[in-house]
Amino acid sequence: MKKIGVIGAGSWGTALAITLGSKGHEVKIWDLDSVHLEECKKNRENARYLPGIKFNDNLQMADTAEEAISGADIVLFSAPAQHFRSAFKGAMPYITEDMVIVNVAKGIEQKTLCRMSEVAEELMPQVKYVVLSGPSHAEEVGKLLPTTVSVASRDRKLAEYIQDIFITDRFRVYTNDDVVGVELGGSLKNIIALGAGISDGVGFGDNAKAALMTRGMAEISRLGIALGAEKETFLGLAGVGDLIVTCTSMHSRNRRCGIMIGEGMKPEEATKKVGMVVEGMFTTEAAYELAKKAEIEMPITEGIYRIIKGEISAKEAAEELMGRDRRHEKE
Repeated sequence: MKKIGVIGAGSWGTALAITLGSKGHEVKIWDLDSVHLEECKKNRENARYLPGIKFNDNLQMADTAEEAISGADIVLFSAPAQHFRSAFKGAMPYITEDMVIVNVAKGIEQKTLCRMSEVAEELMPQVKYVVLSGPSHAEEVGKLLPTTVSVASRDRKLAEYIQDIFITDRFRVYTNDDVVGVELGGSLKNIIALGAGISDGVGFGDNAKAALMTRGMAEISRLGIALGAEKETFLGLAGVGDLIVTCTSMHSRNRRCGIMIGEGMKPEEATKKVGMVVEGMFTTEAAYELAKKAEIEMPITEGIYRIIKGEISAKEAAEELMGRDRRHEKE
């Protein structure tokens, strides 16, 4: 059994901590929000983000980041993508070279347009980095419902090491060596989930959503391949698997936010009402800039970007997409 420190007591970090604890690992979780941390410690559950799921005996709350990380074999980062850099910087004094870093945040850093692995390697060039991604709502993982994910690292043995530690009879883990593809698949699907929600909110129906998901995956693949990802990754768990679950489930905060926007709510109001970080709102802007930089055509992403910026309505965006020039599907 291993010692695992978890940074970030949101729904996803807590669900994974519960999963790891249920396997017998010693897990300590810490969060920057001391009030939230104290509530979790007192109630032995994350009533704010994952209500009704009690902590097992192997999961403890740490009072400081140092307490969570010191002596750990693995440090799991579950901070929102836009806060990953600051969370990693704060943890660095306690991270030793033999510790393995597992990141589960799905996003692209604004301004720098960096993936999370690029941020970690910038701050700690010799970091042992693994990304975990796939179709995995925290609400279901916390209840130990069957879930399958992918872990990716450029070091195959490192991915297999994390696979062995995380895998259970309810949490199946596959390995992958395409870090770029796994990170981009997990990040960019949030944009399409926003669009799927907007489509539902407007009332366009299942046909429109199916088309949006399919053509959305085409744009994700185009950008991903241009940035060095492998095409096959987008057909797997971190690609189409995560896209399906995020675009179709009400567990998805991105889809819920999109529904409210489609119904006429302003994007900032919808984000606030969701009550948790809506990664797709940030990733849309970053992906829009990445696409321009790489000279890749991403019409759905551009349409959602313009909706978020208030330049066009959801119906106007749909009209523009449906009115584009005819072309071959494989172009």
